[in-house]
Formats: sequence, structure tokens, C-alpha cells
Amino acid sequence: MLIRTGRHGFEQPLASEITPRAVHEDRRQLLKWMATGAAGAALATWAQREAFAQQVQRPGKLTPISSVRSAVPGAVTMEKVTEYKDASTYNNYYEFGTDKADPAESAHTLKTRPWTVEVEGLVKKPGKYAIDDLQKLAPQEERIYRLRCVEGWSMVVPWVGYSLSKLIEKVEPQGNAKFVEFVTLADPKTMPGVNSRVLDWPYTEGLRIDEAMHPLTLLGFGMYGEVLPNQNGAPVRVVVPWKYGYKSAKSIVKIRFVEQMPHTAWNKAAANEYGFYSNVNPNVDHPRWSQATERRIGEDGLFAKKRKTLMFNGYEPQVGQLYAGMDLKKNF
Repeated sequence: MLIRTGRHGFEQPLASEITPRAVHEDRRQLLKWMATGAAGAALATWAQREAFAQQVQRPGKLTPISSVRSAVPGAVTMEKVTEYKDASTYNNYYEFGTDKADPAESAHTLKTRPWTVEVEGLVKKPGKYAIDDLQKLAPQEERIYRLRCVEGWSMVVPWVGYSLSKLIEKVEPQGNAKFVEFVTLADPKTMPGVNSRVLDWPYTEGLRIDEAMHPLTLLGFGMYGEVLPNQNGAPVRVVVPWKYGYKSAKSIVKIRFVEQMPHTAWNKAAANEYGFYSNVNPNVDHPRWSQATERRIGEDGLFAKKRKTLMFNGYEPQVGQLYAGMDLKKNF
């Protein structure tokens, strides 16, 4: 439940209260919950989102992006692609609100031109990139990735961009650069959620540099063959398909190379729930729900049997070696 607190913005509840509990419970548990009368609001929210998604069409106003199908191993899954109406209306983007429909309803206020991304820190070639120049830095590819959210839902999305490693190679990190930090836009004039106390703004995320250099880590500029919709992180974001969705920072304004592990937004908010690595792992539960199964948005109904969650979201053959010898329960 989100509580308005007048001119001071919003009071933020616990993470477990943000997402309808129905997303996290199996059918038997949900039926028990319904018997108590507590499910009405969650079911209404679900129905409202479904109705809203049905109204959404491809806008026809977003600029097409030329790309080729990626040849990077593992970059194209053969699973059914999530429909655009679902991928563009069921989003976590707390700068625009905590409800899944809030970004699609409110992100039209985001101004994506002009836009620059500053590269700084432990690099030999720091600088600022206009978004158009950044987009032209390397040939664009289409990559069809699974997306798994920590809340227990998943999608399959065709992204457009190029490996983040192309940018990293250009700026030439120094030898003591061990991590890459992403800083996102936090503009209270265009992002109503920034006026709340949901998180410590601006939203920051980070990767170990070998994770950032992995060919699957995408610097994304589009999806479904067009530039990114605002609610999906326009004009530039990262996509790290083997990690939970919140690791893929949206609307990036700074990329910083640092020696120490950066303090990330959700880790600062609840370190016992959101670790730095945040690899998709069915064997490591969230403190308040299981991660062993998931629900595919647009395909799996509220009462459908859930799918089994795949280790590293199904990308274990490509990325498992990055974590050889690590305790993945301790380093969650």
C-alpha cells in the first residue's frame, strides 16, 4: 500500500507490500489467502493491469533502430517473445511510482533529448557522450533475452544494443578499476517517485568489471526494433540477463569505474534481501518468498502453475565460470 503524505511526497512501505502477494504465492496458498478476504485489492490490481495492457498498442511514433541478429553465444533464446503490450506496461521503475502500471502511465514526462552519458573514474579516456554518438559507437544487435524479476515474474524481450564491452574497451580502464558503477537520472521535475523516500536517489547499480565485460552484458538503446519507450529505461540502459532485473540500470547518466564495490540502491535499502551479485538462483530464496519458480507475464495467468526458475536465468553455460569457487549463497 502506498500512502500519500501531502507535500512531502510518498511514504514507502516494505518491499513485500509493494507487489501483490499473489505474485509470490502458489495457488493453494492464494486460495487460503482469498478465504480471509485479503486478496481483493491484489486481484483488482491484477485485473486493472490486464485491462490497461490490452489498451496499449505499439505507439508507432518511436524511431526504428537498424540491427542484426546477434551471434553472441546464448544471446538469442528460442522461447516465445513477450507481447509488447505486456513488456511496456508491467515495469519496475520506481522513479515513476511503485505500481507496475505507473511507469507506462507517467513516464511521458521524461525528456530523453538532449541526453549525455558521462564516463569517469579509473579510465584513461574519460569523457561525455551525446546519446546519438554513444548509440553509433558500435553496430547494433538484436538480442532476445529472458528477464527475471526478483519478485517472481519473468518476460522474454527482444532488446537492441551492443555489448557494453565495446564502450569499456574504448575508454580503457586503468589496472585498478575493479567495478563499474551506473548512476541513473533522478529528476524530481519529471520523475514523481524521486520525491518519495522509496530509495536513496539517484538509483545506482554496479557490476564487477569482468561481469560488465562479458559479451552478454548489453548497453541497450531499444526493444522490439524501436528506441526504448520511456517506461523501459530510455534512452539508454544496461541489460544483464543472468541477474535479477533491478541490476539492469535504466536511463543512465554516468558510468563510473571504481576500485571498491559500489553501494547499490537496493543493497543500501535492504542488504539482507538484495545482495550485490543478485544472480538468478533458484536455490537462494528471498527472505520472504521462494525463488524456485516464476510466472511468465502475458502467458501464465494468476492461477497457472508456475515455471521452474533456471540457474543464472538459463545462462549458466555462458556465465557460470565467472563465479567458479564462489559460495553463491553467501555471495547472493
